[in-house]
Amino acid sequence: MFGVKVADGWLEFPEAFKFGYEYLKANPTALGWWTYLFVHIPDNVLIGNGGFKGVADEKGMVEIGYEIAPTYRNRGLATEVAQGLVNYAFSHPQIKMVDAHTLAEANPSASVLEKVGMRKIETVHDLEYGKVWHWRLRQEI
Repeated sequence: MFGVKVADGWLEFPEAFKFGYEYLKANPTALGWWTYLFVHIPDNVLIGNGGFKGVADEKGMVEIGYEIAPTYRNRGLATEVAQGLVNYAFSHPQIKMVDAHTLAEANPSASVLEKVGMRKIETVHDLEYGKVWHWRLRQEI
């Protein structure tokens, strides 16, 4: 539909798309604070997706998430995506902080979040994944 090739494994969580579609139909104000598709322009390939988990809460916090196809990992693209999401969020004055979660272990996602300036603030229990690290970056004023 977009005239791009699709990288193998670009979508690790396919169930999220139906949920996202239904969510946006019911919550049109979340447009811009939901899912984006990532296209690697030089190769004209859809390589991943991610975005926000909804509009900001009452404290001005949004949460980001992202995934990149395996063949496009370790190229700095996840860092570029995460930085782009952070920059977009902080371009809106109501956003005071950006959060994220990773598995509670040293891994590439944790490294990406550190590179964009996030700091691990706590370990929490997730019903699906068990222990996870909660990350945060506050808007500098």
